[in-house]
Amino acid sequence: MGMRCLLLCGVSFALAFYVGADTCKDIGMQDEKPSIGQPFAFNCSYPPITSGNVNVLWYKNSSKIPVSRNTDSRVHQDQTWILFLPLTWEDSGIYQCVIEETDSCYRIHINLTVLETHWCDTSRRNVPTLSAEYKQILHVGQDESLTCHLYFPKSCVLDLITWYKDCERIETDRFTPFGPKLFVSNVSAEDRGNYACTARLTHLGKEYSILNVITVSTKRIGNGGRIPKIIYPKNNSIEVELGSLLIVDCNITDTKDNTNLRCWRVNDTWVDDYYSESKRVREGIEVTVPFQEHIFYTMNITFLEVKMEDYGLPFTCHAGVSAAYIMLTLPAPDFRAYLIAGLVASTVVILSLVCIYNTFKIDIVLWYRSAFHSERATEDGKLYDAYVLYPKIPKGCQSHDVDTLVLKVLPEVLERQCGYKLFIFGRDEFPGQAVANVIDENVQLCRRLMVIVVPESPSFSMLKNMSEEQIAVYNALVQDGMKVILIELERIEDYSTMPESIQYIKQKHGAIQWTGDLAEQSQTAKDKFWKKVRYHMPPRRYPPTPPIQLLKHTPCDCAPGRLETNEELITH
Repeated sequence: MGMRCLLLCGVSFALAFYVGADTCKDIGMQDEKPSIGQPFAFNCSYPPITSGNVNVLWYKNSSKIPVSRNTDSRVHQDQTWILFLPLTWEDSGIYQCVIEETDSCYRIHINLTVLETHWCDTSRRNVPTLSAEYKQILHVGQDESLTCHLYFPKSCVLDLITWYKDCERIETDRFTPFGPKLFVSNVSAEDRGNYACTARLTHLGKEYSILNVITVSTKRIGNGGRIPKIIYPKNNSIEVELGSLLIVDCNITDTKDNTNLRCWRVNDTWVDDYYSESKRVREGIEVTVPFQEHIFYTMNITFLEVKMEDYGLPFTCHAGVSAAYIMLTLPAPDFRAYLIAGLVASTVVILSLVCIYNTFKIDIVLWYRSAFHSERATEDGKLYDAYVLYPKIPKGCQSHDVDTLVLKVLPEVLERQCGYKLFIFGRDEFPGQAVANVIDENVQLCRRLMVIVVPESPSFSMLKNMSEEQIAVYNALVQDGMKVILIELERIEDYSTMPESIQYIKQKHGAIQWTGDLAEQSQTAKDKFWKKVRYHMPPRRYPPTPPIQLLKHTPCDCAPGRLETNEELITH
């Protein structure tokens, strides 16, 4: 029983492996017949499969080991290419290109047959069998081109391309070599024959020679000639940022027997000629993918850096008589981005201003008051800027700090330095006046109520029942709605033992804690403590500017024998 289970597991595993290994879809077989001793490359491309993120591997024959990626190897894989530097007889065989995506797999077979080409050797009469790619047709009466098949990866540098016809170098005016193409104007029947192109290939410092033989035939096109189809571009415009890199593909389908001119032009000039000095815009190498009935061509144009002069120009892709263009345009401004940026900037500015104001609020308000002071309002009816309420220390108790602050320091700073008028009970009332009347009348004549508090002491036990405290607070908070300035001579942690009126003032208006020395000579209105007190005090009110007095002359009395001038004062 155990052996049977083990056998079933082994068969299942082998079957799963076999099925998984053969899940790739075969796209087709392609024949290649290059010449021995020359570099050769083939790109494993199957649009649009290889346009995305795929994994490409090359294998020879039925080997499970992929072709090496070591660039020093004579045969190695270069990205999606297989590269032979150069070909030998042993390279003949069937190669497999496996294209793996996340959920699919494709396989292309290449039947590579290495041949020996004898170009212009009269001692040998055999002519190699050329593949369809090396047989090209020119249509009589048309402007067309021949292509030297120099398709290699970017690691290979190609130059020194030369064209020959019937073993002689081409130097006539109707033939114009341009890169891997030979443009033929006004094709005639005499243009058929055997052509060849030679080139130099450089790879990692090593140089190789390339010789491609092309058999060219001519054909006359009737009225029903097939016209190549340009899939993209479609006479459209594309938005591109200034200064960016841009690559645009021209995708063309054409029949196998057509040899149409394919190129990019701008202002009826070849792109490479138009940008010959800067070489900022160049036409790329043409890539072909053969199918059963047609050939798919891709030819790109590369902008290394888009500049303002490129916008609005028609960059046209030509394929025989077919043409289609693209125009570059600047992207439309994204108002949402500007709006968001503006809102963010405004928020940052507002928050910064709020933070600055909260940090320097007192200095800003005091500066504003000093810079834009107002004249005293006649309808104010107040005589004093603040009524000072402080605990009265019984005789025999230590009262030096409270008395010093109230009777010496406050008058020195607020009255003498700042110009305020304070009413301090015990200093400013007239002798013999009733206490209740004095407090009631003078509180109503003040703009602020300043309350001095100290930690719980016998003095505050008495303050709870003082008529002065009750009357002053009642007039300030109930009748006049007067602002209150609460000053702590020392930090008070717990107000629960304080009178309810003091607790209410602390909760509503907060408190300013005294800091500094009580010596009169050390006090200045610019200290931090006094700035806070001045901030809560009313703005200083200045008396109106006195009127300017001018001397007015009245007509003189011109009676005989008498000259008299009357003068009177005019006020403005």
